[in-house]
Amino acid sequence: MSETAPDPAKRHGRRPTPQFLGISLAYFMVLLDTTVLAVAEPSIMASLHTDVIGVGWATTIYTMALASALVFGGSSADRLGAYGVFMAGVAGFGVASLGCAFAPTLSVLLVFRALLGLFAAAIIPSSLSLIAGLYPDPGRRGNAISAWAALSGAAMAAGPVLGGWLITVADWRAVFVINAPMALIIVALCRTSITSTRHTRAISWLPHLGLAATLATATLAITEAGQRSWIPAAVFGLLAGGFAYGTAMVDRTSPAPLVAVALRGNRPVWTAFGWGAAVNYALTTVIFSLPLLLHTSAVAAGATLLPMTLLVALNPLLTGRIVAAYGPLRPIRMGFIAFPIGLCLVAVATAVQHQPLVLAAGLLLCGLGVSWTLPALVGFAVDHAAAEATGSVGGILNATRQVGATMAAALAGAVLTQHHSNTIAALPFLIAAAVCALGLLTATTQRVARPTTPSVVATSTTER
Repeated sequence: MSETAPDPAKRHGRRPTPQFLGISLAYFMVLLDTTVLAVAEPSIMASLHTDVIGVGWATTIYTMALASALVFGGSSADRLGAYGVFMAGVAGFGVASLGCAFAPTLSVLLVFRALLGLFAAAIIPSSLSLIAGLYPDPGRRGNAISAWAALSGAAMAAGPVLGGWLITVADWRAVFVINAPMALIIVALCRTSITSTRHTRAISWLPHLGLAATLATATLAITEAGQRSWIPAAVFGLLAGGFAYGTAMVDRTSPAPLVAVALRGNRPVWTAFGWGAAVNYALTTVIFSLPLLLHTSAVAAGATLLPMTLLVALNPLLTGRIVAAYGPLRPIRMGFIAFPIGLCLVAVATAVQHQPLVLAAGLLLCGLGVSWTLPALVGFAVDHAAAEATGSVGGILNATRQVGATMAAALAGAVLTQHHSNTIAALPFLIAAAVCALGLLTATTQRVARPTTPSVVATSTTER
């Protein structure tokens, strides 16, 4: 059954520019929120009288909620209609952003950050469904999706710079206030209903709740270990393992599983999911840790990250050409070579201060690592998945990437809150380098197969 309101773009034969701009701006808003917060961390610590662990939770609670609800958001869009889910997500995101902006304490901020993650999980999958409704022609739809996804790179590049400027003009609360007028603009642009198909599809709560519990207890275990509270860390670690096992068992018998049956036991696809988690782990380590270690203004911190963020925005177009010519494994391996080297250089620049050229070189290599690897691994996963499971691939890939981001912020926060020397401060980058080196090791065991047709490559490198 389709939503009854007609699509005026189809009726009048005009290009639905305002609606597409609204959908794209919503995606930009969601992704901007994940990067703009990085340079606000010192300001939040001073304003709310918290520490590195506190701002770490401000990051991880968002990614936990997003990871837990992404697949559920896609199922809800299919069942209830993408337009309604999208508009509810945008309105909720704007209201929750104001809640973050006016939060008087860290606890209140964490509540609204969790709500932001849930509303973001409603926006992202429904956006794709709405674009499909706006562009029934496959060629135009492909171009529209590429343009929509490319905004993730723009959000990555703009976030730290815009955040630094907003904090200088006002304070950290401004990085959340800006979402409210953007949400109003999106609602105005998309005020005319967009046709989308509804499916009679079961929705199961238990697997999603189990995933949320697993991530929360795992994050608590890492946090407690970082504070050397070993008994609570062990308890939370055991709970996380139990929740993970229970979630897997429930998911196998669920009428609406997180993992499609066609993907179970598909080793190449799950390898790609692991690569996605590894890259997001390393990327989040850099974005979360550097602003806390630079001891400079928010504007300067944002400018420092530009060598990485600009490459993330611009280089995926070249990655698409490499994939088309040589297949996805070559840029994946290139990325997993560049990323560990870049992270080691960032670690050196952190341990031996006043090394701006070393830091810039490291961030450039990190940018190459992200922009070579993430677009290509999407194509690799889709190439190895059954046709009926390609939609699930996108949802699970984004969820596993958020798992990587959650673990990175938790571990980096635990290390940095205890560091007493520059050498210890460099440890999160070295751990991330080891994670990427493991990704390279697994990539070298995969067979290279030059595609007869170009692989499906997403231009998005930060898609949530």
